[in-house]
Amino acid sequence: MGPLLLAAEPESALTTPGLIGIVMAVLGTGMAITGAWYAARRAKRAELDAKRTEAEVLARAESRAKDCELEAERRASERREKSDRAVEASNATLKEVQERTSALQASIEQRLDKLTQRETRLDDREASLDAARAAVSADAAATQAMTERAKARLDEVAQLTRAQARDQVLAEVRLDAESEAQALTHRVVQEAHAKARDEAREITLHAIQRFAGETVSENTLRTVKIASDDLKGRLIGREGRNIRALERATGADILIDDTPGVIAVSSFDKVRQTIAAEALQKLLADGRIHPTRIEEVVEATRKEIDERILRSGSEAAMEANVRGLHQRVLEALGRLSFRTSYGQNVLRHSIEVAFFSQIIADQLGLNGELARRCGLLHDIGKAMDHEVTGTHPAIGAEFLQRHGEKSDAVINAAAGHHGDIPSTSPYTPIVMAADALSGARPGARRDSMEQYVKRLQQLEAIAMEHTGVQEAFAIQAGREVRVIIDASQSDDAAAFAIAGRIAKRVEEEMTFPGEIKVTVLREVRAEAVAR
Repeated sequence: MGPLLLAAEPESALTTPGLIGIVMAVLGTGMAITGAWYAARRAKRAELDAKRTEAEVLARAESRAKDCELEAERRASERREKSDRAVEASNATLKEVQERTSALQASIEQRLDKLTQRETRLDDREASLDAARAAVSADAAATQAMTERAKARLDEVAQLTRAQARDQVLAEVRLDAESEAQALTHRVVQEAHAKARDEAREITLHAIQRFAGETVSENTLRTVKIASDDLKGRLIGREGRNIRALERATGADILIDDTPGVIAVSSFDKVRQTIAAEALQKLLADGRIHPTRIEEVVEATRKEIDERILRSGSEAAMEANVRGLHQRVLEALGRLSFRTSYGQNVLRHSIEVAFFSQIIADQLGLNGELARRCGLLHDIGKAMDHEVTGTHPAIGAEFLQRHGEKSDAVINAAAGHHGDIPSTSPYTPIVMAADALSGARPGARRDSMEQYVKRLQQLEAIAMEHTGVQEAFAIQAGREVRVIIDASQSDDAAAFAIAGRIAKRVEEEMTFPGEIKVTVLREVRAEAVAR
């Protein structure tokens, strides 16, 4: 047994490693299969994860795209609504303008009917004048008949020839007829003026109403430039609340139309117009436009303008060296810087009048300081004549009295520098002369030196062309022409006739602002020599 066992051991030893190798091979193969299976499973899982991630990304992208589409639709809807509201507002404004235009056309047609009736009445009066002229012609015919009857008598009793007698009678009759005709013409013209004064006033007011549009637009509108027309919608606001708040706070009209890059501010009060325009510029620059902000900006701008007005008045008083003025008077002086007369700034005009008045007073040996004060304050009523009823001289005098002006000379100069009341001090005619000098300065009132001199020369030349005129002088900066005629050659009726003819020629041949007064004086010279 021993040898058998020993012989068997080597055989088993040879087979064990083979088994181990087989086992190892099997295990390796299993592990490889297992690894391949795990790798395939991991790859499949990764593929599933990738598909899941791709699906999620696509879902989020689709959701975001839908959100963008909804937002775009919402914004487009808002813009459509905003555009519809703007169109509705424009249609409402257009409808209102059309209604106003229709009403205006109806009013114009009514007034044209009235004018037609007035023209008919004037034609009737012209017919009556023609009848009067016919009566004069009849009187002339009767006079001619009397002359014919007198011819034979003259031939019998006079030692004159027929031609000499005819010339003498015709000269006498001509003088009598001319005198009677002038007297009749003067009487008829006075009656026509008395009857037609009311109608002429209505016609004048109607003409002013029809033709003052261009002047009003030029002097009451101020434009404000804007960077973009989109700001117009923001300025109007929802349902127009912003623009209503601005108009209510400033007292001016804000005009927004289709004119690109421009907003217009309209007001007869230059101070309110300035406040509205500057406040509008601040609001557009700031960008915050709502009723509360509008009220704040307008109030701040009004305070700035008030300070500017007071500063302008104080500087004017300091420049003219006039002291002791009430603060309200200084404010009124400052407001004159917003007022013009024939294109001339009234505040600068007042300062010029003050200096001219002082020069004249000094030359006459009067108080130059008082004259300067009268000249500076003479037009103070123009600062509030659009707010108070009455003429600016009366308004200015009452205003100065109410605010502590104690000098009667200053009060009289303010009230009487246009001849509304008699002068009670020498300073009033001094201010009148200085006022004319300042207004007549070439360039002060939109006139060049050549135009000014030419107008004066033309005015005097027209007056000198009439028979019986000895001298003619254009005074008051061309606002009046004084004509001197010989009293021995003309009577009162002839003076009125000459004045009427000169005025008619001036109206037909000259262009001038305002009115020109024609004054005809009959000069009588009496001479005596003492020996």
